[in-house]
Amino acid sequence: MIEGRRIWLTGASSGIGAHMAKELLQRGARLALTARTLGPLVALSERFPGQVLLVPGDLTDHLQVREIGMTIAQSWGALDTVIMSAGTCEYVDVSQFDARVIERSVCTNLLASSYCIESALPLLRAGRTPHLVGVVSAVTASPQRRAQAFGAAKSGLRYLLESLRVDLADEGIDVTLVSPGFVDTSRAENPELSIQGRWPASKAAAYICQQLQKRPREVVFPTRLLKLLNLLATLPKRVQVALAKRLSRRQGETSL
Repeated sequence: MIEGRRIWLTGASSGIGAHMAKELLQRGARLALTARTLGPLVALSERFPGQVLLVPGDLTDHLQVREIGMTIAQSWGALDTVIMSAGTCEYVDVSQFDARVIERSVCTNLLASSYCIESALPLLRAGRTPHLVGVVSAVTASPQRRAQAFGAAKSGLRYLLESLRVDLADEGIDVTLVSPGFVDTSRAENPELSIQGRWPASKAAAYICQQLQKRPREVVFPTRLLKLLNLLATLPKRVQVALAKRLSRRQGETSL
């Protein structure tokens, strides 16, 4: 049941996070909403009076995240679910390799999530049937062109969450990974990748919310794409690289 659950949702102003916020509020959840852009959060609080706690901020700032945690603690005392949806997707130009792209991706996708976990765990321990959810990515199953920064950060987040699942099991805190394939959001545009099978963000959000009620170890979609990526991951590395190059060339020819 989602109704009445106290949920902290990050990345709530755009993309999958924004659609998840609407979906969860319509199902009766109480949401603490975090994003750097305040406008969309205010609009949701006005549309769903009494259900929204506004906790905006920059999740890459450790002190701000601690303050967000303290605000939630003072307002609600506990959390039942935390959904870390905030993230960014920035692609690498290897002809002019810039390590700052890697740094930004790791900071936003991995370090920011660790800051959220630090603030969230004490609140989850005081909550009802606590549930920690993090959005990773399915496309890290095999190498993709220009995705070095995004893939490295999301792979790190995957390991962090999977290892936390082991340590938190005795405390009754469930951990779920959400692994989207290609989703139609503004931050996921990579001309090197085929967009066949891409889901709109609204469809992805509805599917995630439905699946989270089952508290699975992982939510993955779309199925056809993920089966292909998992198959590619079993191939020898030299074959994976060759296929990635071929896919990129074919996509470029198609777009001409």
